[in-house]
Parts: sequence; structure tokens; C-alpha cells
Amino acid sequence: MPRCYRVIQWATGSVGRESLKGILMHPRLELAGVWVHSEEKGGQDAGSLCGRPPTGVLATTSLEEILACEADCVAYMPRHASLDEVCALLRSGKNVICTPFLFYGNRLPEAEHRRVLAACEAGGSSVHGTGIHPGFVGMVLPLAMSGMSRTIEHLRIEERADWTFYDSPRITFDNMRFGHPPEEATLEANPFARFNADLFEQQIHMLSDALGAGVDEVSVEQELTLAPETRKVRAGALEAGTVSGQRYQWQGLCEGQPLIEIDALWTLGGFYPEHWPKPRDGWTVSIEGDPSLRTHFMSLASLGRSDATIDDHVHAADTATAMQAVNSIPALCEAEPGLRGSFELAQVRTGIGFRR
Repeated sequence: MPRCYRVIQWATGSVGRESLKGILMHPRLELAGVWVHSEEKGGQDAGSLCGRPPTGVLATTSLEEILACEADCVAYMPRHASLDEVCALLRSGKNVICTPFLFYGNRLPEAEHRRVLAACEAGGSSVHGTGIHPGFVGMVLPLAMSGMSRTIEHLRIEERADWTFYDSPRITFDNMRFGHPPEEATLEANPFARFNADLFEQQIHMLSDALGAGVDEVSVEQELTLAPETRKVRAGALEAGTVSGQRYQWQGLCEGQPLIEIDALWTLGGFYPEHWPKPRDGWTVSIEGDPSLRTHFMSLASLGRSDATIDDHVHAADTATAMQAVNSIPALCEAEPGLRGSFELAQVRTGIGFRR
């Protein structure tokens, strides 16, 4: 019989709730504990936090209780990631699967890399970051596609996302700085944009190392476009003359030649610049090589249900993010200690399977 792993859920926001539900349903996982940020959630049964029956596991706000809890892995999904927290969890002997950062820990700044590696060595533990993108689309899917290629000349990932129906003013306006004057949304002015840019840079380095591209430099360019008129969106009001479009282009270069590219095309309010490329909504992965390959990926609440709402479809991305992490837990627990990239884990597949 395959081994069952004890798992702690860290944070129960929109992604964390889906992760918690997935842990409770997964036949190879057992819920060991839940950490929550707010005192209001502290003491509540884990089942009530995610719409499941009572579990007998009560949520806590105490890091000390979590560190003392006997568990194999922590599903780490807070709003604000902390390297100190992750290192403490790793030193306590718990593997950490996370969705906010550490997508390719081997490309962390040297001092941070040493800290995480020392924590892994002290605890005999591993850490892995994953999700949709960065994550599955930019790390798992290209590697799977590459199995059909003899040689690769160029790899390109395109993401087209309309934030109009995303119901989070904090992320849409505060973090992403849509609806702000352009000078407040530049990479230089916005720490969140720089944090995001680093995550995608890590993804390019992981692809390079896994596929032998030899990338020696990653460049990033940002283009901001402005709303021609005021428009109401789900998260609030987008004022005319403020940022309504953000395009980021990352290039993984080898001796000045672009080998791996990521093009993120993010808009708000339905304004899409005419001069931008026009891939389909979602993610498109293209490999130019022998042979050349292309696939398009979307996450939806349903492909056929007519009663699925826009909210359902938007929330499907949270579920996909959470389940990529949850389904990766057995592979991470069985991996060698250290900072593990996607290409270093066994194939990840659903542990819950078909609905009956």
C-alpha cells in the first residue's frame, strides 16, 4: 500500500481553502493541522473552514504549535510569503509545498539560497513551489511537451488574462496597481511587480536547467497602457487615464540569443491594445523544434455546464493552483532533501481521481 502523509495546511484564503478541501479528500493524505492568520478563524474546526464535515482538527494561529505538530509536509499558501517561516518549517523536519514563491529555489539570491539549503539539511526536508503560472503551465507542461521533441530551437509561453471579473481590490488595484497613474505601476516603483518578475525569471532558469538551454541572462521589459475612458470592473472603478494594460516580456538569453520567452498580457476593463499580439485567453505554450509543438491551456469551472457563472470560472484558477500543490505532496515527500524543481519530482497526477 502506498504510504499516507500527514499534512498541515498553512493559511485558508481562496487558494488555501481549496487546498484544505483537497487534503481532506486525498486518499494518501491525512490532515495534521491548520494554521490561520486571524483570531476569528483560530479554534474553528478545519472542516468548517472549507465547507466539509467536522474533522476534529482545530485551526491555530500559533507558529509554535505548528512547529511542534508531527507532520510530513506543510501546504504553505499565505497572502504574504515569509522566508523565515518556511525555513523554520523546514528545520522542524517538515517538507514545504508552496504557491506564493520558491518556484526554483536554486536561483535564489546566494544568501537566501544558503539559508534555505541549511534549513533543508537541518531538517532532512525539501521545498517546492508550484501553481498554475508560474507552476504547471511554465514548468510542468513544457517539460512534458519536450518529450516529443528531438531538438528545441525556441520555447515561448504566452499568458492572456483579463482581470475585469477578478473580485479582489487588494490584488487588482493595490498590488498590481491597475487603476494607478503609470509612474506608480512601473517595475521601479512597484515592489510587487518586481517580486512577480523574479518569480518568472526563476521559471526561465528552471526550464533552462531542465532542458539544457544554457541561459546566461534573463531580461524583462514592461509596457503599460492607459484606459481611454472610465469603466466599472468587479474590483471597483477603473478611471480614465490610469493603467488598464500591463505587458511583461521575459527573455532567457544564451550569448545574446533568446531561447526561452514568456509574454504576459494582462488587461483590465476590456481595453486590449491593438498593437499587442492576440493569443487566446489562457496560456499557450509553443516549442519551435523538431518537431514543433503547440498547446493551449485553460482552467474553467466546467466545459459543458450552462449554469457555471463567471465567478465559478474565475475561482477555478484557485482550485487548479491548490490542487497542483496538493497532488505534488507525495512526490515531494518522496524526493531527496533540498530545493526541488518540477523536473526533479516524480510525475504529478490527481490522487482523488474520478468523481463517483
